[in-house]
Amino acid sequence: MAPIDLPETLRLSLLDRSRTRHGETHAAALEATLRRAEHAETLGFHRFWTAEHHAVPGIASGSPPLLIAAAAARTERIRLGSGGVMLPHHRPLVVAEQFAMLEALYPGRIDLGVGRSLGFTAPVREALGVTEYDIDTFSRDITAVQDFLNGRGPVTALPVLENPPPVFVLATGRGLESAARAGLPVVVGGPRLLADPSPLDRYRDSFRSNGAMSEPYVVVSLEVMIADSTAAARELLLPEGWAMAESRETGEFGPLRSPEEIRDRILRPQQLRRMDEWMAGTVHGDAERVAGELARLAQRTGADEIMASTSTYDRGDLARADSELAELFHQ
Repeated sequence: MAPIDLPETLRLSLLDRSRTRHGETHAAALEATLRRAEHAETLGFHRFWTAEHHAVPGIASGSPPLLIAAAAARTERIRLGSGGVMLPHHRPLVVAEQFAMLEALYPGRIDLGVGRSLGFTAPVREALGVTEYDIDTFSRDITAVQDFLNGRGPVTALPVLENPPPVFVLATGRGLESAARAGLPVVVGGPRLLADPSPLDRYRDSFRSNGAMSEPYVVVSLEVMIADSTAAARELLLPEGWAMAESRETGEFGPLRSPEEIRDRILRPQQLRRMDEWMAGTVHGDAERVAGELARLAQRTGADEIMASTSTYDRGDLARADSELAELFHQ
């Protein structure tokens, strides 16, 4: 297959979930996220987003606004945002106030990504106090957040902004329909959606301009890993793949362990199958292979932006992978 060049207009961003490593403190994981944000800025990434996960042992970040504020204080230019704030657990006014505050302090650098995940397990959902949340409520809450940010709410969200931060929808299925009706950009991921871009075509066809956003905009998020070879890249993804496979059985998404420790384990056929399925949804290999796969992905989905959500056990390897990925987009 002939190689396809990466589109010149394709943007590149990072999503960091503050993944913990076995035996380290959560504070160390958060500090590593902030260092990665600094590194991402020097490499020329367009955005650096953080995540919201509650009571997940392998993820230290439960509050995107606080982590965004810390990252903004240590960077100067890169856009910072949430991937995303989960609206079932927050009142729209509070979300609008938090991100209005961030935008006022760091103007022109803040993004608000919103999602509708209820939580990783039933006990977490119960602790958060929300066990049901349908797409219609999600759509109403998105509208309410936008109204507060733009001074149209029943009360005034402070601080008042001349240029509110853009709102992105973390979307699958009917979430894409909601984003299209609201005239909002979307962040999509998952093997099924990326394999079948027809929902994205429907999003574009039904997109209604909201004034601030005149054209549809698609961010594709997935794991991307560059190493000297496909085998080496797969080795670096092994810790995350194993954690995902384990979570399917135990309900616990735990800290990353080293590839060496995982290889020493006796893995059951079901675990190996789940890891292979997860690996199939990633883009990994040497730089040439990754560039070709990303170019084909962009061509197939019409993506405007790639947001890599990659993690691995050794943060030195992760920093090198980030550098090589950025280099693909700046040649």
